[in-house]
Amino acid sequence: MNISAALVKDLRERTGSGMMECKKALVEAQGDIEAAIEIMRKSGLAKADKKSSRTAAEGRISVKISADNKIAVVVEINCETDFVAKNDDFIAFADAVAQSLLVSDAVTLDDALSLTLSQDLGGGLVAGNASIEENRRELIAKLGENINVRRFERYESSNGLIASYLHGTRIGVLVDIIGGDIALGKDIAMHVAASKPVCVDETGVSAELIAKEKEIYVAQAAESGKPADIIEKMVGGRIKKFFGEITLLGQPFVKDPDQTVGALLKAKGASVLRFTRLEVGEGIEKETSDFAEEVMSQAGLR
Repeated sequence: MNISAALVKDLRERTGSGMMECKKALVEAQGDIEAAIEIMRKSGLAKADKKSSRTAAEGRISVKISADNKIAVVVEINCETDFVAKNDDFIAFADAVAQSLLVSDAVTLDDALSLTLSQDLGGGLVAGNASIEENRRELIAKLGENINVRRFERYESSNGLIASYLHGTRIGVLVDIIGGDIALGKDIAMHVAASKPVCVDETGVSAELIAKEKEIYVAQAAESGKPADIIEKMVGGRIKKFFGEITLLGQPFVKDPDQTVGALLKAKGASVLRFTRLEVGEGIEKETSDFAEEVMSQAGLR
C-alpha cells in the first residue's frame, strides 16, 4: 500500500516518533492513522516493559504549591541520563505529575500512578483520560529510556504555611511551618537543602541511632585512659554535638552561622512541624561500565 508523506508527517506530529516507525505502523494499519497510533502505543508499552529493569538514577525534582501556601507537593521523576532529564517532554511530564498530585488526595505511589494527568502534554503523549502510569510507559517508548516516578511527599497545613525551595532541578524541599511568614519558611527550606538535617529535633532521633553513636564514643573515650566519670561527661558532650549536627534546630543557620536554626525560629515566634528533602538519585546505586572493555569484549579480544 502506498503511504503518502503527508500521512507520515501527520502521524509524526501526533506521536513524536521517528519517520520509519510511523511509516511501518501506517502500512500495518493500511493507512488508518488512528489504528496506526494504537499499534504504536501497544509496541511502545512492550518496549517500556523491556526497559523497566534498567537503572534510572538521573532525572529532576518538581515542586508545586497552592496559591495560599497551604498545600504543596515535591516529586522525584527518574530517567537514565542527564540528556533525557533536560528533554522538554520529560520536563512537561514531571511538572504534570506534580500538578496532578497537588490537586489529589494520593498517599501511596500506587495512588499516584493511577491518577489522570491534570494537563495535556501535547505531541500525542496524553491520550484522553490516560493515567500517569500509562503516560510514563508511553514516554519510555518515545524517549528510549527507563523512566520512573520514584517518590513524592504531599503536605497540607491547616494552621500554618508550607514553604518550598528548589535547588536547580536536583534538590527539592518542603517545610511545614507555624508562625513567621513565607520568607522565613523559604529560608528554612533553603537551609534544609544545603545542610541536610535528619530530623527537626532530638525527639526525631531513633533510640537505635543514639545507642550506636554512644557505643562508638565510649570506645573512643576509653582509649584515653580517663576515669569513668570523665568518660561519661565526654560521651555526653559528643552526643550533644551529634544532635547539633543532625537536627534542624541544632544546626547553625546557613545564612547566619552565629545562631542556630532553633534560635532563629524562637526569635521569630515560629516552629517547624516537619520537612522533606528529596535529591535526584539519592540512594540509587548507579551502574558503572568500562566502555573500552565492553568494545574489546564485543570484538572478541577478551
